[in-house]
Amino acid sequence: MEGYYGGVKPRESFDPLSFIKKPQVILRLLCWIFAVVVFGCISDEGWLNDKCIFNGDNHACNYGIGIGVIAFLASIVFLVVEARFEIISSIKLRKQLVLCDLVFSGFWSFLYFIGFCYLCDAWHKSDNPIGGFGVGNAKAAIAFSFFSIISWAGCAFLAFRRCYWNADTSFGTGYDSDPNAEAVRGPYNSYPDGPDMNEAYEEPPFSQLPQESKVNVGGPTFQASSY
Repeated sequence: MEGYYGGVKPRESFDPLSFIKKPQVILRLLCWIFAVVVFGCISDEGWLNDKCIFNGDNHACNYGIGIGVIAFLASIVFLVVEARFEIISSIKLRKQLVLCDLVFSGFWSFLYFIGFCYLCDAWHKSDNPIGGFGVGNAKAAIAFSFFSIISWAGCAFLAFRRCYWNADTSFGTGYDSDPNAEAVRGPYNSYPDGPDMNEAYEEPPFSQLPQESKVNVGGPTFQASSY
């Protein structure tokens, strides 16, 4: 069960298979791959005769490489943090890490959106390079910039869910944490088992008075009058 800002209770063991299956890890790996493609494509064939193939705008190439390199490094850092997240016992530190993830991922998704629009516009205004040089790389950089918007936005969403949807489990008192606990314990008995008190007092005393009684005072037996 999740808690402590999306992680389980602190533990020493590390399960690589469970780590790889985490949605945030899968998205972060995609961010890492997309970043490599973006800055790799532009770095490889982004310049022709010292001019950027995106309409000769060197700022477009520098921008694409810059956000790609930083995204590449940030993805590695966040993957390391995620691998160590479950052994962090401080709830305050976990909260700070999740907030950093939320802010950075959301901001980088926005920067990739700007980069995608910037590269698209510059490429639309560009003349066809001589011999089709760098055309494939330019289109790949644009496409994976768009994919990066989605992947980083997904990371931001998961961080938001961690921070605001599961935070209450971090501060729980621990009581009634298991919804089936009451069923396991069974009904609560206020007193130990004993004789049924209702049965013992089923017939209250003096509820029936004899209609006739015989009185013996040492003499002849006589019948008492009924009133």
